[in-house]
Amino acid sequence: MGEEKNNKLNISDLKFNEKGLIPAIVQDKKTGDVLMIAYMNEESIKITLDEGRTCFYSRSRQKLWRKGETSGHIQKVKNIYYDCDRDALLVVVQQEGVACHTGNWSCFYRKLI
Repeated sequence: MGEEKNNKLNISDLKFNEKGLIPAIVQDKKTGDVLMIAYMNEESIKITLDEGRTCFYSRSRQKLWRKGETSGHIQKVKNIYYDCDRDALLVVVQQEGVACHTGNWSCFYRKLI
């Protein structure tokens, strides 16, 4: 993904919003499908890195949640990229089961146009 593959930075160098969150776009490694978007905070990123599976911050419940903790449809992290502005993440995963709580493979199953 680009010329700067090995350009790593510290979590503290990411640009979190005023609530301490950063959007995380989740993509399936095998298919390239965009599966979902969620938000991460510094703690959920550290947990994701430590456990090798996705952990996010729920804005509605205001707590951490691990993808698949109730459904079993986990996401094994293969790579995490940050964008040029350091204010968004791309999390490349091996999806086990479906990504969407509706039972669809991806949360992006409806077309606007």
